[in-house]
Amino acid sequence: MRLKNVLGLVSAAALTLAFTAGASAEDKVVKIGAILPMSGNAASAGIHAKAALEVALDIINNAHPELGNFPLAKNAGLAGLGGAKVEVVFADNQGSPATGQNQALRLITEEKVAALIGAYQSGITLTTSAIAEKYGIPFLTPESVAANLTERGFKWFFRTTPIATDFAKVYTDFLADMKAAGASTESIALVHDNTEYGTSVAGTLTTAFKEKGQNILDISYASNATDVQSQVLQLKEKKPDVVLMISYTSDAILFAKTMQAQDYKPAILLADDAGYSDPSFIKAVGKISQGAFNRSSWSVGPQGSATAVIADLYKKKSGDDMDDTAGREMQGFFVLVDAIDRAGSTEPAKIQAALRATDLKPEQLMMGYKGVKFDDKGQNILASGVIIQLQDGENYVAVWPKANAEKPPALPYKGW
Repeated sequence: MRLKNVLGLVSAAALTLAFTAGASAEDKVVKIGAILPMSGNAASAGIHAKAALEVALDIINNAHPELGNFPLAKNAGLAGLGGAKVEVVFADNQGSPATGQNQALRLITEEKVAALIGAYQSGITLTTSAIAEKYGIPFLTPESVAANLTERGFKWFFRTTPIATDFAKVYTDFLADMKAAGASTESIALVHDNTEYGTSVAGTLTTAFKEKGQNILDISYASNATDVQSQVLQLKEKKPDVVLMISYTSDAILFAKTMQAQDYKPAILLADDAGYSDPSFIKAVGKISQGAFNRSSWSVGPQGSATAVIADLYKKKSGDDMDDTAGREMQGFFVLVDAIDRAGSTEPAKIQAALRATDLKPEQLMMGYKGVKFDDKGQNILASGVIIQLQDGENYVAVWPKANAEKPPALPYKGW
């Protein structure tokens, strides 16, 4: 314990020294480490997340009056730190918890970052955030949803995204409305990988659905699978009313192709974001996944709105439309940098205190959350989501709840 405290003090002192060494306010740089899967089976998500952070850096470091009162957009740099610029040091976790852990250690001890963000896959966020906790460095995850991440008693960990318990309510309410509209929703197959993300979300959803009296079929598979024919044949045999997919990108693509090969179409196919939001999924198999429902908190909004402007900046940067995962990444980064700006310091304890005091309203956000406010475990208690559906080509549209819908939901699942 004594060594940990010493390391924390040394780290804080080094960060403060690094920040104050510049000749003028404009020369100061706030360094933030981003740990993302830029290689491996989730590389597409990591590359799009990197593009999202680069767009956020442009918005923060340069004045963007076209975004109106959007936080951090009015000024060039951080007003709370005398116009300091923000820099992101990117690190590839390669889809490996051990690699992610090593990268976190490097970013803290060698790059002297003021905070960390990442790491997309929950199993990697689990290990990387543990290093940040050890060194007393704020860690914010915008997209990892495993419930246990905020159940470890950590003091330096924060999460802006909705999590499995939030999704459970979205899914149960959505399916209740589909039942009222005439669809059968009595039996639900949960198809998930064996990662921290897949098993954690499946466990939470199983509890929620069983409480509603629904029958659950649990179908697991190894992450990075090369063959899911047996899982699809099991679905074909059992004929569940709803298939809920909890999969990263490469697995989601493989399942779509295998379902087509086996001529299997469930009445309702519902996805838990992740791979189904990835632009590479839509490019690869969007045309054979028509009618797939998905969860999201992102909407472009009307032309000229802050979200529409951000979406345009992102498309120019990445070549793709903004998806929910990239949007959640960018939103989390804005929340973290806003806290640093309010703290007026790169001292970890001051950033931590500013994060704890965060109270952002819906109009200050690019994502469709009810706000951002953290509980004592670091979870955003105002995170929320909607249901979107692939309709008429390769675009998702909001279909539920009715107040947020661009179009009504289309049933049954069309596929190809």
